[in-house]
Amino acid sequence: MTDTIRDTINTFPCGFVFTPRDFPIDQKKQASVNRILNNMVAAGQISRLCKGRFYKPQITESCELLPNMLEIIKDLIEKDEKQIGYITGCTVFNEFKLTTQIYNVLQIGTLKVKKAIKRGNYQIHFVKQKNVITKDNIQLLQLLDCLRLFKKIRNITLNQVCKRLLRLLQNLDDRQKSEIKLLAIKYPPQAIALLGAMLETLNSQEDTTMLLNELNPQTTYKLGISDSVLLNQKKWNIR
Repeated sequence: MTDTIRDTINTFPCGFVFTPRDFPIDQKKQASVNRILNNMVAAGQISRLCKGRFYKPQITESCELLPNMLEIIKDLIEKDEKQIGYITGCTVFNEFKLTTQIYNVLQIGTLKVKKAIKRGNYQIHFVKQKNVITKDNIQLLQLLDCLRLFKKIRNITLNQVCKRLLRLLQNLDDRQKSEIKLLAIKYPPQAIALLGAMLETLNSQEDTTMLLNELNPQTTYKLGISDSVLLNQKKWNIR
């Protein structure tokens, strides 16, 4: 059994995260697999990421490299080839070029909220997503999350944030624009109002009735965006 485990690990690339179930060994012998893997950790042959998850480390002259971010969290965003979560928050702010700040906190959108955990150098927090998560709608959910967290984006003015989000929304095709409006219904009112105003800024003929009907006409949203950047703010009660 030890030889089988060693031979299998030798086929894994450095930084690949694996579990005791990734070996061609009867599941009834998992306790023995765990013992062998723990012995290999103690011998410095592999490293432990967290309980039940291991990786073959890549060693440089100065340090041991951790697996990349997607390897570290892959089980938290996909299970049995089904999307169960997605990266959001500060990491997406960087990906969308909304900020240049680097964070060691990862946020994952998921249908079920869990307690925060630590893996490698990352503190991982889970944010409830009320919409069904699919591979196809992740980018749309990430955009809506940026609208939800609009005032929390740092190291850039809100006008700059708005301009950047307008460019990202402009890249959506008609199908995606229809879908993002449907997804927005399960978001807080601020995100709905921002989406409506942004879509109308991009196209004055955009049908945003669905979004407007979701809002309380007495509620205002104090964001401080210039009228020259975001049009129709009065209609959407954005101040």
